[in-house]
Amino acid sequence: MALFTEKLRAIMALDPARTEIEFEGQDHSWGDLARVVGQIESALQAMGLPEDARVGVMLRNRPGHVAAILAVLSGNRCLVTLNPVLPDEKLFADVEGLGLPVIIADESDVARPGLTEHIRKAGSALIVIGARLEGARVAKGFERPLGAIRTTPGVAIEMLTSGTTGTPKRVPLSRAAFDASFVGFSSYERGRDYVAKPKLSSGVALVTNPLTHIGGIYGCIGALMNGRKMAILEKFSVEGWVDIIRRNRPKVAGAVPSAVRMLLEADVDKADLSSLSALISGTAPLSPDLVDAFLEKYGIPILANYGATEFAGAVAGWSLDDFRAHWAEKKGAAGRIHGNVGARIVDPDSGDAVPPGGEGVLEIQGAQLGGAYPLGSASWLRTTDRAMMDEDRFLYIKGRADNAIIRGGFKVHPDDVVKVLNQHPAVREAAVVGVPDARLGAVPAAALILKEGAALPADDAFKAWLRERLIAYQVPVHFRVVDDFPRTPSLKPSAPGLKALFDTEAALA
Repeated sequence: MALFTEKLRAIMALDPARTEIEFEGQDHSWGDLARVVGQIESALQAMGLPEDARVGVMLRNRPGHVAAILAVLSGNRCLVTLNPVLPDEKLFADVEGLGLPVIIADESDVARPGLTEHIRKAGSALIVIGARLEGARVAKGFERPLGAIRTTPGVAIEMLTSGTTGTPKRVPLSRAAFDASFVGFSSYERGRDYVAKPKLSSGVALVTNPLTHIGGIYGCIGALMNGRKMAILEKFSVEGWVDIIRRNRPKVAGAVPSAVRMLLEADVDKADLSSLSALISGTAPLSPDLVDAFLEKYGIPILANYGATEFAGAVAGWSLDDFRAHWAEKKGAAGRIHGNVGARIVDPDSGDAVPPGGEGVLEIQGAQLGGAYPLGSASWLRTTDRAMMDEDRFLYIKGRADNAIIRGGFKVHPDDVVKVLNQHPAVREAAVVGVPDARLGAVPAAALILKEGAALPADDAFKAWLRERLIAYQVPVHFRVVDDFPRTPSLKPSAPGLKALFDTEAALA
């Protein structure tokens, strides 16, 4: 059994009366959590689900969903993440296509028109949970799986990489990979040894990133295993984030780069953040100017990290000690590569390693990649990031080798947006690129060629049509109607040419 699983089982029994979750001003104890975990576990056993069976969980940032995570993972089953933010068409297709023996969902999502019909078509059993640890129950008529129960030995989570059209892409993350990831991350906390006997810890961990993304679920699992109280924010807003800081007085909190910028622009009272010794920021590139501005205004360092869903968390990051010692000379780095991770920079064409300080494509290896790329072997995982690494193993991310747009920490694939835009009756052809945005880092912008005689609806109506088919952060911010795109010699839309359209001409959004 993985240490990851053993720690989750052991930690629940240490002090049932102690508070573990704060949500919207209400505290919930380890005993409250364990009670709902037990109800879910009993339901799964009654359905005949063995270890390593796949269990879908429709995740929201709520206490009942933390219980669902804990029940599935501590029972050595595989958590398959489902994103309730997806539009109906995409969510329902996901539910039907995964072949899950059971799905766990919030009362509010079960009430979503059409969802239970698609769960029934999928042959899945259904466990209904309350948002605030009210309890868990098996839905009437959905008591047992109707199909075969498939197992995925050793896999802890099938994790969504990003919201997309069609069937969302998932990455299988093993229990061993999580063990290795938490070993690497534990080096950032003084006196913390991941392999030590489980114990309850002081302080508060904030869970503000969505649990459907690796940053959110990683932070949640980390808080559970460390026996640390967590404060959960369902959806980021400046007011909500500051309020949760004021109520819980954490020493460390997380905020994606766009949130950091929003906090600065809101001119948050310095006294409200006085408990913080550092912010941790990931999911998107972090401007060193933003770090300096926040440090100057609040005296709080921002510790960037670099990781991905495929890596089961971060593989590089800043510790507070490193920040104090090296920020001035290493400004702009994403942090230092973890000690249990191998990393090199290679020429993208030849595959040859480049010397320290040279730019190329990042390749990594280590146990947290799932066993296919063991540390010290000849096997390397090539990422999609252009990077530089210095002699001290500080990593600098220079940009993406693919065309993904990182909008405030959320990944937007242009092809997914183009597919939807091309479905509109007025659109003949669409192209999407990322353009710089001072607040979010980058946003999608769409150039459109209309069908002859056609016209786009009004802006609000067109965006409403798109929101029915895309996640909100996928909807383009800027639109431009053109007679034709700038094109390459092979007649493909030219990304530099498209970006130039939005540099030189007024957007319509």
